[in-house]
Amino acid sequence: MKKFGTYLKKYWYAYLIAIVCMITAIVLDMLYPLITKRIIDDVILKGKMELLTGLLLGIFVIGLGRGLGGYVKEYTFDSVSAKIGAALRKDLFSHIQSLSMDYFDDTNTGELMARIKDDVDYIWSAVGYVGMLAIEVVIHVVIVLFCMFRLNWKLAFIPTLVMVVIGSIAIVMEKKLNSIYEEISEENARLTTIAEENLAGVRTVKAFAREDFEIKKFLSHNKRYYDLNMKQSKVLVRYYPVFQFMSRLLPVAMVLLGGGMVIRGEMTLGAMVAFAEYCRNIVWPMEMLGWLTNDISTAFASYKKIKNIYQVTAAIQEPKNPVTLEKVAGALSFEHVDFKRGDKKILKDISFELKPGQTLGIMGATGSGKTSIVNLLLRFFDVDGGVVKLDGQDVRKLSLKQLRSSISMVMQDVFLFSDTIEENIKMGRRRTLARETMEQAACLSMAQDFIEEMNEKYDTVIGERGVGLSGGQKQRISIARAIAKHNPVLILDDSTSALDMETESQIQQSLETLKGTTKIIIAHRISAVRGADEILFLENGRIKERGTHETLMQQKGLYYDTYQAQYGIAYNDAAQMQEEFKGVDEKTSKEKEVIAWQ
Repeated sequence: MKKFGTYLKKYWYAYLIAIVCMITAIVLDMLYPLITKRIIDDVILKGKMELLTGLLLGIFVIGLGRGLGGYVKEYTFDSVSAKIGAALRKDLFSHIQSLSMDYFDDTNTGELMARIKDDVDYIWSAVGYVGMLAIEVVIHVVIVLFCMFRLNWKLAFIPTLVMVVIGSIAIVMEKKLNSIYEEISEENARLTTIAEENLAGVRTVKAFAREDFEIKKFLSHNKRYYDLNMKQSKVLVRYYPVFQFMSRLLPVAMVLLGGGMVIRGEMTLGAMVAFAEYCRNIVWPMEMLGWLTNDISTAFASYKKIKNIYQVTAAIQEPKNPVTLEKVAGALSFEHVDFKRGDKKILKDISFELKPGQTLGIMGATGSGKTSIVNLLLRFFDVDGGVVKLDGQDVRKLSLKQLRSSISMVMQDVFLFSDTIEENIKMGRRRTLARETMEQAACLSMAQDFIEEMNEKYDTVIGERGVGLSGGQKQRISIARAIAKHNPVLILDDSTSALDMETESQIQQSLETLKGTTKIIIAHRISAVRGADEILFLENGRIKERGTHETLMQQKGLYYDTYQAQYGIAYNDAAQMQEEFKGVDEKTSKEKEVIAWQ
């Protein structure tokens, strides 16, 4: 993480200009009581009327300079804080994007949203308006006290003592508020997470009639958030009246004491009035101290949270001297690969090899390790043993950009952005990906027909995560997105599970036209993998069976059992099945499906 001072140093000249304007405005403010003193002592009491015009002109000049200095000061602080806030948010977001998948597996989305939005906003405020007021309070108090001591050093000791007492109280209050703000920040993240999860999963909530349960869960965290804010308010209510009481009492005390000194002839009436003006000038910093302490404590708590994120480093690092492949052909190999998460072994001794253009099918029960193979290939995680290679090079030696940009993936959990269909297929490559290529990809994925039926066609804006589209439509757009990239390697992770048999068959035929593309197809359906050059059947992280569709059928193992379960027909071998269906004109619907996939 950049040191926070780095952001401030970048705009040191702007802060310097703003502080100079601030000091100028404060000094002008301090001249006003002196002019008042002269008007009373020289003009009113001594009758020197010739001085009045110059003194009134001085008040006008002070007001004009004060206004101009205040404008420059506030505009500069606001503009600089906006730039620092934007830079801080950009750097934080970039750092989060650089983290590995294991971090996102263990961290709530709501927490990250709270850090990127709310916590950066608090810091933004601290380096802007709040920070400006804090600096102004310090400079203002110093200059006011200096002017007071010049007028009457005896009276000046009293406001100095009051400021010391108020400053001590503010420090005590800040320490108590600091721990409360950390708790509020944590609870805000939890509350955001619950709200985000429920809004994203609103269909599931309604489908299971869980509205009341989810409302109660939300309210419990909302109550906790409320209690913490009330705890904060109790601290403020306990100390803030002290600031107000002293700020109201001080001017009255100064007038009484100063009045006595005037009666005794120890100071002039004009000096006493000027001193009273200075007392009023020192009152507002006292009143602001509690509020400023509150906001600055919030900013410090937010900075600690953000700093914690920066302390997390990516488990997957770019190689220092990456190997660059001139052209990725798409040859893949796993050589005795082992992989585990924590103490749990997920893959054990996985080996296979794919030449460019070949297709690998992977099947197995849920949790058998199918998707983990893809995660290792993309380097979402690194192997614990063995090696994964792309075109003969260990993927750990390749740059992440070249590795991942060489692979198109259709994920099991389809994610579509709240944007047009065109942008979802082009995936941020609106200017570089030709429209003809996009339409061809939509045609190959069998998405073109339903897209053309929409009013806006490819310019149709779909809802968040593809709300408004069926599961099959979302999968077809996701497949089109992957095909449009024309990458050497294409991975389909259970990507046709929401499609009907006919559409799946058409997509499989389309994929066969991608002759130069190496394909890995992960599926539960036999129909999705039967045409693969090799099929792996995983069980408990190991390759239990491997071979082509025909050889696996002849083995009558797990693959054969899956075939029976899906089609409900048993055969001694594939040849027997082919022979039995020869010349048959009419079959049952299930038998027709079998013929279609042969």
